[in-house]
Amino acid sequence: MSDLLSIGASGVRAYQTALSTVSENIANTGTAGYTRRTTTLGEVGSISGGINARTSSIGSGVTVTGIARSADAYRSQAVRSAGTDLAKTETSVTWMSRIETSLGDNKLGDRLTSFFGAAQALSADPTSVPARAVMLESAGTAAAAFATTGKALDTAATELDASASQAVQSLNSLGTALAKINDGLARTQPGSSSAAQLADQRDQVLEQMSTLTDVNTAFDDLGRATVRLGGAAGSVFVIGTDSGQVSFARNDEGAVQFAVTRAGATSALSPSGGTLAGFADGAQRIASAREGLNAIASDFTAQVNAVQMQGRDLDGKAGAALFTTGATPTDISVTMTDPRGIAAASANGSIRDASNLSALQAVRGSGGFETRTTNLIAGNAAALEQRKTVADAQSAIRDGAVSSLAAASGVDLDSEAVDLLRFQQAYQASSRVIQTARDTFQTILEIR
Repeated sequence: MSDLLSIGASGVRAYQTALSTVSENIANTGTAGYTRRTTTLGEVGSISGGINARTSSIGSGVTVTGIARSADAYRSQAVRSAGTDLAKTETSVTWMSRIETSLGDNKLGDRLTSFFGAAQALSADPTSVPARAVMLESAGTAAAAFATTGKALDTAATELDASASQAVQSLNSLGTALAKINDGLARTQPGSSSAAQLADQRDQVLEQMSTLTDVNTAFDDLGRATVRLGGAAGSVFVIGTDSGQVSFARNDEGAVQFAVTRAGATSALSPSGGTLAGFADGAQRIASAREGLNAIASDFTAQVNAVQMQGRDLDGKAGAALFTTGATPTDISVTMTDPRGIAAASANGSIRDASNLSALQAVRGSGGFETRTTNLIAGNAAALEQRKTVADAQSAIRDGAVSSLAAASGVDLDSEAVDLLRFQQAYQASSRVIQTARDTFQTILEIR
């Protein structure tokens, strides 16, 4: 009779746990990072029989052997890999868009065209002071366009540094969190609800890490993760309860550099994916755009000043430099204040001579300032459009990976409804076993 009671009681306890698991699944439908749980049940066996009797195994009820997660390691890895690729491309798109804005908003190409157009207009009447004033004004506008474009690229580089530093801090925080989760997994009974919850947190942290850089993961029997950054041959970032620190710097050439420090040793980090790789690509492109802009600015000021200084102004004096350059090649300003100082005539020409302005137009063609500016902008724009196309494709791939993972490990309400009904019936049946045992026991007592 006591066996009958214990069997019923074991069923009540086991199916109560199973019902709680189903309820938790239903409550977390749509919760990001939640993996469906299932209650694993097993038979309770016992040995009965006397000394001279044959030993036999008799079932003695049901017990909960663990809480299992419907996790899929391969699909989870596919989500992380797709997220890494997408994050790199999207970050690159962000900074290439900043380059496009920096180069295009100040209308540098138009300002250069206006300057050379004003010089050509002056050549029709070299003695016209108003025409000279227009040319001088257009020179100032072109100089200002160079300066503001250069400052816009410098600002973009500064903001990239700040964003990259923030991303590194986030990665370090995630590493610290993962180390704590590893510690929790070591202290938690495997197969328990707490272990399942910690495993969900671990997978969420790994997914967030993968958007920052490419990660390689390995798991021990307790579910603790060892993480390498930069691929399978990369630096160990988290192992057990130990987490490293990632640092960020940018050299004089504008290239981004990352490093991992752990256990007193520092090693270089070369991310091939994730936001950090996107920052590295963005920094390189900003530096390249700055270099191209500097070259155009240096050639423009040097060649225009050279033409100006080889001619004569309206008063017959030798021409003076039109532009001066500050700390950077794009830090250009106009030093001339009197439009009469524009050297329209050649060294041996008359007041109405405009041959030096013709030399300026020749420099316009040989220097290709407008064409080079257009090519600089167009090259970035073409690369940006290509990168956006790649981002769209990678976004579709990631969405597919996420959907596949959700189908394998997410909560399906139809399945949960079936399990809910099944476990409710099992719970009720176990309760009736207990009630039957009590009624039988009571009947026996009354007979006696």
